[in-house]
Amino acid sequence: MFPALLPNPRPPRPATRFSGWRIVVLAAVALGMTGPGQTVGVSVFVDPMMAALDLTRSQVSIAYLVGTLVGAAAMPRLGRVIDDHGARVAMTIVAGLFGAVLTAMAGVVGIVTLTLGFVGIRMLGQGGLTLVSTTAVAPWFSRRRGLAIGVTTALGSALLSLVPIAAAAAIGWVGWRSAWLLLAAAVWLVVLPIALRGLIDRPADVGQQVDGAPLVAPADRDDERAEDRPLVEVAFTRRQALRTPMFWAVASAVSATGMIGTGLAFHQIDLLGEQGLTAVQAAANFLPQTGAALLATLGIGAMVDRLAPRWVLLLAMALLASAMVAVPFLRPGWTAIGYGVMVGAAGGSVRAMEAASFPKLFGVRHLGSIRGVVTSISVAATAFGPVALSLGRDLTGSYVQVLLVLLVIPVAVSVLGVLAPDPRVVAVERTG
Repeated sequence: MFPALLPNPRPPRPATRFSGWRIVVLAAVALGMTGPGQTVGVSVFVDPMMAALDLTRSQVSIAYLVGTLVGAAAMPRLGRVIDDHGARVAMTIVAGLFGAVLTAMAGVVGIVTLTLGFVGIRMLGQGGLTLVSTTAVAPWFSRRRGLAIGVTTALGSALLSLVPIAAAAAIGWVGWRSAWLLLAAAVWLVVLPIALRGLIDRPADVGQQVDGAPLVAPADRDDERAEDRPLVEVAFTRRQALRTPMFWAVASAVSATGMIGTGLAFHQIDLLGEQGLTAVQAAANFLPQTGAALLATLGIGAMVDRLAPRWVLLLAMALLASAMVAVPFLRPGWTAIGYGVMVGAAGGSVRAMEAASFPKLFGVRHLGSIRGVVTSISVAATAFGPVALSLGRDLTGSYVQVLLVLLVIPVAVSVLGVLAPDPRVVAVERTG
């Protein structure tokens, strides 16, 4: 429906230099602009909005939970838009609506309008713009796809980390309502030009080949080395992908890390405080987490190019489980830093693994629809992490016991990842 309302984007001009790495940079900038819809960006608005609207923290938390769950439901539909109309049209829609919702956030007057605003910014920021940005890179690469998506995610995460700093400064300067308006203007001024004038959906649109390979005659392609060719040219539909155990293994890994990682981050000050860290030391633990996540996205992205996705999945789950088991042994100093590294690396690893492995496993023809389902599930899962840890602590008096119970999740996901067959191998066996 929405694509029909847009003017036809100007067709991209033919290019002689490979445009894939330029797409990586543009997608990373767009990914960084998801910040106003991410928890780190919203968090700086919570206290001033609570005071102005006379709301309790519990009311705001419930509104955020509802907004996250409802917003997640739209991701499969957005994925279909990417597949049918391309990343340029999809990003134009998302950026336009995201800016409009951020503008509306400046006018919230109570719990109902706040909840509706959370629905919009979680749907379009955390979910929609993230999905479009990372999916836009996949058609441009094959052998170096993991590296390219890793670079996109790392650069985007680095830019995203600046959003709460800028938002906090804007709140102190012009107030929280005007700060929302400034963020809306930034999204429109940055992301809309990227979508309308910068993105190119496919290499063929500008006379190029995947990975920047030179154009060759069909007869020359027969001389390619066997190891340079993909296992099978796959083009799974969303329905076919959802029937494979590997889809659910990867989706479960992303959801497990999102749920538990969000819970650990949400309660980090209190959790690390139980282990003897001061509030300042606990807050500083986000630094090794951020650094490890950035390095992991680069390293894991490159690993996906060379290893079967199941082994990268196992590494991510091992990092997550190790961080959970380490909590009782944390003390100020190196053990706390090690914990931060494991938490950050687990999150960075699984995000890079999902974005890079799905094109490899299921092809790029229906990639938006397939990844849209994963995004929907994972975004919804993040809503339950803080609640699970909070309820567990209330029942047991400590975070340690609830983390030990939740340890069954990464263990189960690891088992599923080991047992799940490669869908490309299954496709060859069925067609052979």
